[in-house]
Amino acid sequence: MTPTIKPKRDYRGHPLFSYGFRPFFLLSAIWAAIAIPLWIASHSLGPGAMSVNAGIVFHVHEMVFGYGSAVLAGFLLTAIPSWTGRRPVCGSPLVLLVLLWTAGRIAMVLGTEPIWIVSLIEAAFLVVLAGLVWREIIAGHNGRNLKVAAAVTALAVANIGFHAVVLTSGGLPQMAIRAGLSVLIFLILLVGGRITPTFTRNWLAGQSKSLPAQHGKLDDLCLILSLGALAGWTILESTGVASVLLVVSGLLNVMRLLRWRGELTMAEPLLIALHVGYLWTASALVLIGLAGLAPAHVPAVAGTHAAGAGAVGVMTLAVMTRASLGHTGRALHAGSGTVAIYALVNLGALIRVAAPFLDSPIQSQANHWAAALWAGGFAGFALLYGPRLIGARIAPPA
Repeated sequence: MTPTIKPKRDYRGHPLFSYGFRPFFLLSAIWAAIAIPLWIASHSLGPGAMSVNAGIVFHVHEMVFGYGSAVLAGFLLTAIPSWTGRRPVCGSPLVLLVLLWTAGRIAMVLGTEPIWIVSLIEAAFLVVLAGLVWREIIAGHNGRNLKVAAAVTALAVANIGFHAVVLTSGGLPQMAIRAGLSVLIFLILLVGGRITPTFTRNWLAGQSKSLPAQHGKLDDLCLILSLGALAGWTILESTGVASVLLVVSGLLNVMRLLRWRGELTMAEPLLIALHVGYLWTASALVLIGLAGLAPAHVPAVAGTHAAGAGAVGVMTLAVMTRASLGHTGRALHAGSGTVAIYALVNLGALIRVAAPFLDSPIQSQANHWAAALWAGGFAGFALLYGPRLIGARIAPPA
């Protein structure tokens, strides 16, 4: 996704609905800032103490399929026009998509009866998004990104599976959760593996510094092995083979990352944030694998939160900030406010991953601090970037 795409020329409506990143990045950040405190309050007060449905099922679903689907929609609805040369989805169709996603969030938090209606309303968004992605990529003859369309479809299927388990047997749909996280992780490895070295190369090229390595066999090996490891984890959970594959793929992705010269980007937080997000993703693979190999020493929840709060949270925030600046005509430079929200989300993720290794009384306090920091980071994004996302694109400086 490049920062040079201009909105559809004949669009004359409100700027918020001129491109998908505007409403979906803003709403995803607001929802992240709301959903986490709701879950913490529900967990602390106990079942039935709140008038809304904000228990563990809500928490897991809304982070993976609620927040995750909104950020994905914002990114893809903005990137696909640059991939295909087709006009972006904007105006009334975009408004309807936003309303569909919002209806899903309202349905989930209210949890009204009959519950199958809640599931139907909530599942519809990803199904529609997947169909839209397929249409645009096929119509644009963009075969390279058919795998992205397949990934969005897999996320929609995982979401339907989540609801099916809740409806039929209750409890946490573990396989659907693993499937949803696996899709998001794979998309980070795939798309993040494109944009991180590309943006880094563009920035370093003007400074006469060593450039990131070109895409090669190691990159292909990382993607293939990671896909196999994630599929094995999704289907077989923490079996020996799947766990070993996860650790190996995680370490290979660290090697892949080191070839992109992230150490040379310390002067630009917008860039280093992408590298840190990718490192979180590789680390999540390793932690999930180690949890399967040594469950007595590495709690499974540590790997899960390294994937969710760390990899997904940090990488999506990095993409949201960069895209929001570039596509609204701002300079691609992170100010102090952006650096602050990066710090909050990373620190929150670090504490949440570390918490399971601590003693119980301290663990509970750590979880609360992690939630406050992580949610605070996304609240900061909404406050800092909201006016830019709602307002008109500014003219670049002469």
